[in-house]
Amino acid sequence: MKAAILNGLNDLEYADIPDPDPVGDNPVLVRVGAVGVCGSDVLRYGHGKAYHYPLVLGHEFSAIVEEAPHSPGLTPGDRAAVFPLLHRHDDPMSEIGEYALGTGYDYFGSRRHGAMSERMWVPERSIFRVPNDMPLTHAAMVEPAGVALHAMLKVEIPTHATALVIGAGPIGALAAQWLRILGCSRVLVADIDDRKLEIMTGLGFETLDAKTGDTAELAKTATGGWGPQIAVEATGNPNALVQAIDAASVQGQVVLLGDLSGDLHLAKAAVSSLLRRELRLYGTWNAKVVPKGRSEWDMVIAHLGRDLHVDELISHVLPLEAAPATFRKLTDRAIWYNKVLFAVSDEAQAEVRTQ
Repeated sequence: MKAAILNGLNDLEYADIPDPDPVGDNPVLVRVGAVGVCGSDVLRYGHGKAYHYPLVLGHEFSAIVEEAPHSPGLTPGDRAAVFPLLHRHDDPMSEIGEYALGTGYDYFGSRRHGAMSERMWVPERSIFRVPNDMPLTHAAMVEPAGVALHAMLKVEIPTHATALVIGAGPIGALAAQWLRILGCSRVLVADIDDRKLEIMTGLGFETLDAKTGDTAELAKTATGGWGPQIAVEATGNPNALVQAIDAASVQGQVVLLGDLSGDLHLAKAAVSSLLRRELRLYGTWNAKVVPKGRSEWDMVIAHLGRDLHVDELISHVLPLEAAPATFRKLTDRAIWYNKVLFAVSDEAQAEVRTQ
């Protein structure tokens, strides 16, 4: 089968690889529908962050069931989003459904071959069916949408709350939408990218142009000096986390959603202010997918296409054979992009052609 395989630093090849082997309990053979490019994929490609080579990237993906020999509840042709983390059953955190907080887990697209390929075997428990009329590109956005939801569910949303999201990329845009869905009266979104701010304005958000001043000061001005009760860092820039902390109101909540790209230094005065304002700082990682049918991923699927919008965030949908050239452009920042997806299956490619 064909796959985009990472053979080494900056060395991605579209080539034939052996068919996959079954994995996990009640393995299901799926055809990959569409697969998204995460910032971590770009780091693995161009910054030496891969666990090993060769490696097939891709952990944000949709799929079409092809064979389900041990799963009578699944039928060939069913559409699904696939949870990429493979937990250890004997890990204590698995006993309480916190798979991502365990140790020794496996992971499609990072620790084992992922979804930038034509077919995969995945455990039945990893499959989350989506409506048959949901575009496969949209279903591939369930994973990042789940990450954003998991983070936003950590905060307590006060009555008539105002929130600030720093970063209007896909994960920040999804976090802003969840804050609105979960009850924030007002959500401010800050970025330096005019095109991303335009997208957020189109989605009905108030935007702050971070090129025009300090984000914390802009947010305070927009809130009459109070600052937002919730501040989310969604860029991975250490300075943005400092701004989120500075912006937050008394007894505010700060969410670290971006994976910081460097070390963070907090001045003594900033720490003192954090203490005296009694801020709460939340770390967050991945999503919770149990209990099945009532999980965070199930909530994502229920809201997709209703009040959770992903189509506006997708800047590129390309064939998988374009992956080597595309990753070079992404690493070199030779093109503007927001969320990049590869349409792998015939069905996904046909959906793109008819849009």
